[in-house]
Parts: sequence; C-alpha cells; structure tokens
Amino acid sequence: MTPDDMVLTPMGLRFQGTVYPCTIGKTGITSHKKEGDGATPRGIHRIVGMLYRPDRMAQPTDWAKPIGPLDLWSDDVNDRDYNKMVRAPYSHRHEQLRRADPLYDLIILTDWNWPYTIKGRGSAIFIHQYRRPGFPTEGCIALSRTHLHRIAPMIKHHTRLIIA
Repeated sequence: MTPDDMVLTPMGLRFQGTVYPCTIGKTGITSHKKEGDGATPRGIHRIVGMLYRPDRMAQPTDWAKPIGPLDLWSDDVNDRDYNKMVRAPYSHRHEQLRRADPLYDLIILTDWNWPYTIKGRGSAIFIHQYRRPGFPTEGCIALSRTHLHRIAPMIKHHTRLIIA
C-alpha cells in the first residue's frame, strides 16, 4: 500500500492518515459482484476519473470533467456500452448522472469492470456523496459531502481504492 491509497476499513475509508465515515452497498462486500446485487466489489480498484456538476460546485481538480444535462451511465447488460458513460437520447437502461438530488454532484470513477466489461459483472461502482449517514448504496462507496469534497483534490492518477 502507498500513502495515496484509499482503504476501506471497518471504521471507514482511510485516506492520507484520516479515516472518513462512509457507507457501502446494502448487501455488504462481495468477491462475486453481479449487476443489481447491491454489493460493493472486493479488490484493488484504480481511480480512473472524476466527474462534477459545474452548476453546483467548482472544478475539484484540473482533470475532473463536467457532467452535462445529457450525460448518462449505461447499466444495461444487453447494451454494447454497458458500464460506460453515454449521452441522451439513449434507449437502453441507464443512470442519470445529472440528478436532481446532490448524490452525483461529485463522482469519483473506479475501474471496476472497466474499460473491458464483462456483461452482468456490475456497473457504476463510484465514490459519491451519501444520502445520509448509515444509508447504504447500491454497491458504491459513499461519503458525506464535506468529506468527499475534502478528499477529491488530494486524489492522484495513481490513487487506488482497496476493498479487502
């Protein structure tokens, strides 16, 4: 492990000497992730991108990309763009990245099942804002808005998310 690794611990997400309370998938952690199972995938995941809402916040890093009104994420296992960012109009099942609530105002992208996807292995495994303390995700890691905004500028291209 390196000092730039984010490590999920029983106490929260440890990053650069601080442990941040977080939530995980509603069904816990799994070594056998499947689309829609509500689990957070075990493993060492690279951070591969960052997206943000420019109408709600300043750019957190010089490499973060803005989320536009047409930006979506495909979670349709029958789609050739499964587990990839796509744009509206889009006829396959997907997640809206530009949401009415603040959950996706800042999204840290992991390389889970990306860039070479395996159909049904799970999609959209992000680090994002939680709804409220203790409220689980569909498989992502979620932090408070304050903590998410604090760690985002410290993330480097070689930062990893370690879920043991």
